Amino acid sequence: MLTTPDNAAPEETEGIPPEHPSGLERGLGLKEAVALNMIEIVGIGPFVVTSLVIKAMGGPQALIAWVGGAVLATLDAFVWSELGAAMPRAGGTYVFLREAYGPGRWGRLMSFLFVWQTFVQAPLSIASASIGFARYAGYLHPLSTLEAKTVSGGLVVFLVVLLYRRITTIGKISVLLWIGVVGTLLWLIWGGASHFNRKMAFDFPPGAFSLSWVWFAGLGAAMVNTIYSYWGYYNICHLGGEIRDPERNIPRGIFLSILGITVLYLAMQISILGVVPWREAQNSKFIVSTFVERLYGAHAAQAATWMVLWVALASVFSVLLGYSRVPYSAAVDGNFFPIFGRLHPSKHFPHISLLVLGGLAFLFSVTLKLETAIAGILAMRLLVQFIGQAVGVILLRRRWGSARLPFKMWLYPLPAVLTIFGWAWLFWQTGTARKWGLAEIALGALAFLIWSRKMRQWPFAKEVVLKSE
Repeated sequence: MLTTPDNAAPEETEGIPPEHPSGLERGLGLKEAVALNMIEIVGIGPFVVTSLVIKAMGGPQALIAWVGGAVLATLDAFVWSELGAAMPRAGGTYVFLREAYGPGRWGRLMSFLFVWQTFVQAPLSIASASIGFARYAGYLHPLSTLEAKTVSGGLVVFLVVLLYRRITTIGKISVLLWIGVVGTLLWLIWGGASHFNRKMAFDFPPGAFSLSWVWFAGLGAAMVNTIYSYWGYYNICHLGGEIRDPERNIPRGIFLSILGITVLYLAMQISILGVVPWREAQNSKFIVSTFVERLYGAHAAQAATWMVLWVALASVFSVLLGYSRVPYSAAVDGNFFPIFGRLHPSKHFPHISLLVLGGLAFLFSVTLKLETAIAGILAMRLLVQFIGQAVGVILLRRRWGSARLPFKMWLYPLPAVLTIFGWAWLFWQTGTARKWGLAEIALGALAFLIWSRKMRQWPFAKEVVLKSE
């Protein structure tokens, strides 16, 4: 005799269940995958946090925080690549957590928590980019508080309209935006390299490498901002159901985007430090505009500001696109409100999910401050999504074995273990925002229990008796 709850899949489920007939179109190749990742990674991040990172570290040793962010992102890339290649579905993390922890029990809770968080942290991510957009627009024309909120909110509305089309068209738009992003970074790097002052760039203050607890506290505060600027390397996992040859293109897209962005970031940071003294740079609200103005004058600085705004627009475009697939995937799976599972009748994309997330992002973009949004994003995502996935990939290996995985992380399980410790340390560095993250998880768990009781699913499913053969 064997007992199992109603509506629950056995914990030893072999592989993932057949994909729902979603109608999503696999219209994105490696080129589009790398473009979508890179435009989300760059975003407004490096242009608004560069001064914060320099200030937290107290000098050019701020470069260590950028290297640290790249290392942590690369370690985590092994987790995303293994999971993304094995389960190329819409929703990414939602599917990963569901299968890694068992689709009938704890996987339901973990995946539900991620969807729950998506309705807060995804709009926060979009809002942080739109607020940064409005802040930089202030260099071109001083904006009142009301005008800044109008600009940030209007950007969200514009991007929702731009995304309201087929995925193949989205792919073409993403490549165009990517060209602008990379072109902006290369122009900044070239300008810095051609006017580089080595003595200024490496003007380290006394005690720059003392390695005291104060130094590590500064590094933690700096890396909260640098890792925010690296996040996005996994965006294509949320679009897994729309990637061609995902077993190959998802891992390649992730690692290529991290490598490319790391080189560009470090080159840009060194270029800025070699033109603008770090004691001035740490207090600059428009560091890139100041940098270009120092090189070429006010007119060039205005042109650079327009290019930064292009980059910010591209980031919001990519973030909103990827996260709009998460509630859709959960709804199709029967683990969220069915309305989010609807596809547009002719354009074949989850339009309800896009509109709801866009609406929430609009609300956040006109009510929050940039620094508040950044800390909140990290605090809410690290425990369930990033630490949860790193633990989950280890659990999945035990259940599936490695033979069934199209991509296998190197030196397993070392990257996953180091990732867990790295994210845990960074979570602690978020300070008071930790309370937000923990409170949001607690509310999500309560919502899950209410939902499960209503649906009579685990842990409230009735026990039924299955006759053994």
